[in-house]
Amino acid sequence: MQAEDVRQHLTTPLTSPAYAPTVPRFTDREYLNVVYRTDLDALRAVVPEPLRTGEPLVRFEVMKMGDVSGYGPYTEAGQAIPVSFEGEHGEYLHAMYLDNFPATASGREVSAYPKVLGSPALTVDSGALVGTLDHGSLRVATATMGYKHHELDRREARAQITVPTFMLKTIPGYDGSPRVQELVRTRITDVTVKEAWTGPARLQLFQHVLAPLADLPVLEVVSASHVLTDLTLSGAEPVHDYLKGAAS
Repeated sequence: MQAEDVRQHLTTPLTSPAYAPTVPRFTDREYLNVVYRTDLDALRAVVPEPLRTGEPLVRFEVMKMGDVSGYGPYTEAGQAIPVSFEGEHGEYLHAMYLDNFPATASGREVSAYPKVLGSPALTVDSGALVGTLDHGSLRVATATMGYKHHELDRREARAQITVPTFMLKTIPGYDGSPRVQELVRTRITDVTVKEAWTGPARLQLFQHVLAPLADLPVLEVVSASHVLTDLTLSGAEPVHDYLKGAAS
């Protein structure tokens, strides 16, 4: 393989790449969002500067991807934290768990999504929308919401999904120290909200050393939404470099 051919590849193995060379389009991407109040000190302990926290809120989400170009259907769950950066309000993506390796690898390598493998699910059970997350054989999160109790204004639903998001991208060097360490920003702009609902909800988080969602404990459920969309993810851009100005 010639050097110019190597330069055309974004990931390895060169002859069988970890993910497809495409910008994925999400069709029938279904969200269960549960916003809850948590401990402020616990929140501050996990949000990196220069992001700033406001109210001690967390959004637990489960996303069921009906169809994704390049990846096929899969499910994802995680936590997002409301923050601000230089006066702009958004969310810091704290942790994401997927059941699809190509989507996990692509999210980490191409952008900066904090994705690791897990076993999330989104189902309907006896009149409740149920979102779960397992790590191995152990349950780490269970969210329930009344199924389609009240319609949610689609403009509000779109605002929830298109809020700017911030992520931390860290790539180690060969000596083990960071080679890249940046805060990046992205925002979904190409989105169609097909359905949007709200209703009563509950959320349980269970202690697990490798999936420590419960380190941000649930003190009070604030709101919940159930949204069905089509969308395309936007690219990420760096907004802060942690290595600039570091002592040599």
